Amino acid sequence: MYKKKTIRDISFRGRRVLVRVDFNVPLHEGAIQSDTRIKASLPTLNHLADGGAAVILCSHLGRPKGKKDPALSLRPVSERLGELVDHSVHFTEDCIGREALEGARALPPGELLLLENTRFHPGETANNSDFAAQLASHGELLVNDAFGTAHRRHASNVGVAQYLPAVAGFLLEKELAYLGDALESPEHPFVAILGGAKISDKIAVVTRLLERADTLLVGGGMANAFLESQGHSLGGSASEAEIVRTAAELLEKGGDQIKLPVDLVVADSFGEDANHKMVAVNEVPEGWLALDIGQETVAMFAAALKGAHTVVWNGPMGVYEFKPFANGTFAIARAVASCEGTTIVGGGSSADAVALAGVADQIDHVSTGGGASLMMLEGKELPGVSVLLDRGAKLPGWE
Repeated sequence: MYKKKTIRDISFRGRRVLVRVDFNVPLHEGAIQSDTRIKASLPTLNHLADGGAAVILCSHLGRPKGKKDPALSLRPVSERLGELVDHSVHFTEDCIGREALEGARALPPGELLLLENTRFHPGETANNSDFAAQLASHGELLVNDAFGTAHRRHASNVGVAQYLPAVAGFLLEKELAYLGDALESPEHPFVAILGGAKISDKIAVVTRLLERADTLLVGGGMANAFLESQGHSLGGSASEAEIVRTAAELLEKGGDQIKLPVDLVVADSFGEDANHKMVAVNEVPEGWLALDIGQETVAMFAAALKGAHTVVWNGPMGVYEFKPFANGTFAIARAVASCEGTTIVGGGSSADAVALAGVADQIDHVSTGGGASLMMLEGKELPGVSVLLDRGAKLPGWE
C-alpha cells in the first residue's frame, strides 16, 4: 500500500521543486513555541537544496478559515528556517499570485522560498482545482513531506498532484515505513496501547489491532466504556450507552487480548486542584471522575510491554496536563522507552507526553501526525499518499 517513489529515486538538479511541508507550529504572540516540525523537515530540504533544486515550500498554519490573518503568518517560520539551514531562505506575502509566481520562477538553485499560509485561501481546504493549479505553477515536481496533513484531501497535497508528478520526502517516507510495517508485518509479540478521551474515535482502530496485536492495553477515557460494559460504575465519568454496547462487543471479540485498568486515580471535580485518590475500578465514588490509571495498572501494563518486539502507542492514559493525573501516562512513556523492541508513538498527545516525560529520544519513531497516524492504524489509505507515484512508476526525464 505504501511503496511510493521518493526523492531518493529521482534527479532534480536545476529543477523547481514544490515541497508540501508541515510548518503548523505552535505560536504565541508571533513567537514560535516549538520548532520540532521545522527541524523534522530539514533532511528533505537540505537534500533538495544541496542537490541543486530551487526549493519552493508551502504549508498551512492554524485555522484562519480562508482569510488572511497576520497572527497566523508563516513569516516567523521563515525566519527560524533561515537560522536552521545553510541556504538562503526567502518569503512571499502570498502563496499564489504574481509575487509568488515571479519569486518561484526567479529562485536560484540551492535556495529556498517559503510561501505564505495556504489556508489564507478557501481553495486550500476545499481542494479547489483552480487554486491547486496556481500552486502547481510554482514548480515542476511536488514533494509531499507533510505527514501531519496526509489524511486531509486539500489542494496543496492532493490537488497539486493532479498537475505535477508527486513523490515522498524523507519524513513522509519514514512515517510510512514505521507505521506501515508495524501493521502489515510486525515482529511479535506485538503490544498496542490505546488511550485518549473516548472510544468512539477509535473503534475502527481497536477492531484492526485485535486482528494484528497479541495484546491491547487500554487506558484513558476510552477505558471507561470497557469497564462499564463489565458492570463497573465509573461515577461521574462521561458515558454513552451505545458506546458501552460497542465496547462489550469488542471485549467479547478480543477476550484475553484486551487488558483493562484494575485501579484508577479519581477526582471529585475536573481540575488540577481537585481532591483525588486511587481506588479499584469497582470502588469509584458516586460523582467522582476517573482521570488516570492507578499504580497496579501501571505495573500490569509495564509487565506486558517488557518482552514486546513491537510497540505502538496512541493516546494518553489520563489527563496528563494536570500534574496529579500525569503519573500513569509518564510511567507508560518510560516503560515504552525501556522496551527493547521497535517502539512507535502516534502523534498528538502521545508525542507530547513522551517529550514531557523526557524519553522522546529513546523512542524509535515519534510520529508527526495524530490524525494521519490514526487513519493508518485503521488501515485506511491516506489521500495525501495515494496520489504519490508508485515506486515502480516511470518518470521520464527525472530518473
